[in-house]
Amino acid sequence: MAVHISALGETVTVVSDHNPALLRYFDCTRSGPRSAFDGNVVYQFEIMEYILDFGFDRLGADQSQIDHPVLITECACNPIQSRCRMAELLFESYGVPSIAAFGVDAAFSYKYNQQLGICNSDGLAICSGFMTSHAIPFINGEPAYEACCRTNVGGYHVTDYLKQLLSLKYPHHISKLTWEKVEDLKMEHCYIAPDYTSEVRIFKKGAKEAEEKTRCWQLPWTPAPVEEQPSEEELARKAALKERQGQRLREMAEAKRSSRINELENDIRGLEFLLKQLKQVEENNVPAFLRETGYASKQEIESNLAKAIQSLRKAKGEQVETEEKMDASTADKYNLVNVPDDVLTPEQLKEKRKQLFLKSTTEARQRAKQKRIEEELEREKQMKLEEEKRLENPERYLEDLRAKYRELSEKVEQRKRLKTNGNNTNGNQNGSGGVGRGERLNAAQRERMRLLTTAAFDRGKGEDTFGIKDEDWQLYKLMSRDDDEEDEKSNEDEADLARVSSRLREIDPTFFPKAESGSSTAEPPRFRPLTKEDFQLILGVERFRCPEVLFQPNLIGIDQSGLDEMAGVSIRRLPCKNQGLEEKITKSILMTGGSCQYPGMAERLEAGIRMIRPCGTPITVVRASDPSLDAWRGASVYAAAMQFPNQTFSRTDYYEKGEDWLRRYQFNYTL
Repeated sequence: MAVHISALGETVTVVSDHNPALLRYFDCTRSGPRSAFDGNVVYQFEIMEYILDFGFDRLGADQSQIDHPVLITECACNPIQSRCRMAELLFESYGVPSIAAFGVDAAFSYKYNQQLGICNSDGLAICSGFMTSHAIPFINGEPAYEACCRTNVGGYHVTDYLKQLLSLKYPHHISKLTWEKVEDLKMEHCYIAPDYTSEVRIFKKGAKEAEEKTRCWQLPWTPAPVEEQPSEEELARKAALKERQGQRLREMAEAKRSSRINELENDIRGLEFLLKQLKQVEENNVPAFLRETGYASKQEIESNLAKAIQSLRKAKGEQVETEEKMDASTADKYNLVNVPDDVLTPEQLKEKRKQLFLKSTTEARQRAKQKRIEEELEREKQMKLEEEKRLENPERYLEDLRAKYRELSEKVEQRKRLKTNGNNTNGNQNGSGGVGRGERLNAAQRERMRLLTTAAFDRGKGEDTFGIKDEDWQLYKLMSRDDDEEDEKSNEDEADLARVSSRLREIDPTFFPKAESGSSTAEPPRFRPLTKEDFQLILGVERFRCPEVLFQPNLIGIDQSGLDEMAGVSIRRLPCKNQGLEEKITKSILMTGGSCQYPGMAERLEAGIRMIRPCGTPITVVRASDPSLDAWRGASVYAAAMQFPNQTFSRTDYYEKGEDWLRRYQFNYTL
């Protein structure tokens, strides 16, 4: 494998684990591994040259030329063009003296296991590799390539299928599902089901057997820190500290209050002394005296004195009388309110109307303020009662609160529906399924429409004189009056609903308020804290469903034969139709390759081949001693044999006969 990394305008190529420091230094997430293979066929010979450089360097052959013969393996049914290009690369770039081209890895594995006595000279090698699987019959110890069968399904497809299933099942853990980790999970937990349909039925029923076959992969997880409850000593220490702080604040507040009282008393004495002096001043000298003191009039001094007295009583905590009773200048401020109009001049009448407006506005503000204070006190009293109920019986209190929330919610929703449909209950809807303008109006709105229509009909002829008479304004008041009672009641219900909803959110973490009808946005759900179970990946049906693609490639959309069907196809393709030879071959079926190590592979393969062979045919399926490395061991035994130099294709043959001679080159597996 080669990884091309671009950094600072420079391209760095890292092959295998040649320099792991580069992989840690550069950001490899923006690039990816590039393979020299497309399936099992070499097509990127530039990358293949990097891989060969790495391999020769690790073997110690770091000279300008490689002075050793090279033995290369390939899978069955590979194109000749790939073989020719590989020979050209080795002869031209590395100057190798000869090439033993090109052996099939399954054949080397079969011959090696034949020497070990695991299989016979007549048999069938079923090899399932990384990208391809193939079946090769052997007759008298030699492979019959004309009867070979190949399928482009291997361990890569099993791993990729498992990665897809786990990514769909656990999308929030995709970053943990790396290719290497999924490969480890496949080799550790996957198995071949004896009967795929029956195995699926077991997991569908959820029986105890399915639970026993389920595996759990625990991802790294750190529990949230648990807050320890403070000890009694700590609580006592905090309470004492809080009490000392409170005492200090109370002392500071008392000192500030005493200072304020002294300041107000000095101001009052000064204002009273100023009023006494003002009484002794002659009337002609009053303006000059007031200018010296900084006041505009005697009323201003009296007003400041009254305010100072009121502030002093507040500071001392005494009962404060209302402003109308306390402020002596208030009567002077509204001195024209109670005076009859017939004794007032036009300027005084104008001033009287102004005083009436100011007085009514002030009284309205005071009433509103008093109402807010009373409502706040009532609300605090209600909250205390609710808290007592909650502490007395929390379960009953929560149940009552939920019932009240449902009741208010239904009431508000019903009022909104009635307001939308105009209290329409007679079913007079138009053809489109909606309601008309008149049907959407309630009773008060329809009455106003009637008054408007009547006024327009009566006053619409001739000159428009509406508003001249007093009864016209009475009619205007009737028309402009809204259904205040319904709106107030609706607002009260909505306020109560919001209050109950807020209270439920505080004491019930599972409560989720209903979204308003017609609203596209709702409050996001409250997620519970993550637990150990949230970081567990459960492998159930995936354990046997993924390796099943070796027998049913159509599960991943590949319309080719499975391993058991490939065995039957290879036997039918034998050049000589001999019943005895076929029985000899089925007696020695060798499984090799990395994808043949799943538990249950031999039993499933034997059962599949038995279904396509005549009844009573002897079938023996065995596994290679080391399915992953037996091909290399067999090739090493062959390269160490005496006849190996005679089986090579030399550099002289390459220059004299050309690469096309490789098309007619036949590899001899005689060991």
